Amino acid sequence: MDENATHTEIGDAGATPVTVQAAELVPLFYADLKRLSRRVRNGAPSADTFQTTALIHEAWLKLHATPQWQNRQHFLRAAALAMRQVLVDDARARLAAIRNHGVRPLPIEAAAEVAAEAPDERLVAVDEALAELSAFSPRLAQTIECRYYAGYTESETAEALGVSIATVQRDWTKARAWLYQRLKAG
Repeated sequence: MDENATHTEIGDAGATPVTVQAAELVPLFYADLKRLSRRVRNGAPSADTFQTTALIHEAWLKLHATPQWQNRQHFLRAAALAMRQVLVDDARARLAAIRNHGVRPLPIEAAAEVAAEAPDERLVAVDEALAELSAFSPRLAQTIECRYYAGYTESETAEALGVSIATVQRDWTKARAWLYQRLKAG
């Protein structure tokens, strides 16, 4: 497949979905994927277990079987969600590893280490809250995914979701307020 043709076809917001494997798109959008990976890693409290490149590769493993992408935003948004899922899965695995394994009580000097593990719980709590939000308001959850995880601007989010910029602004405000209340209560 011609690299320039692929980039043009998949880059057009109004283009029809094209059959392109993720392996063909990763080299085209690698700089964007690195930016996304850095953003997702910086936003996750305990993302230090993955390097930027490793997170891109793990996301590719989740995306490689999907043959159709509507446009550039669709591919990058899916990549951002895959990266989030990788980090959440890793946090859940680490949390599961520290529970119920007959670990002896820690001395008070280990309090700093235990406190450093709390971000995993927060990452899982945010993911659970987003799943709950998407159950009753998918667009609000998608707004958070686009703005926070994918790092989209208001106009990019509006384009990706097919709504106006004013709607994105309202949804972003509502979604952040809901997420704050949900995390504060839970």
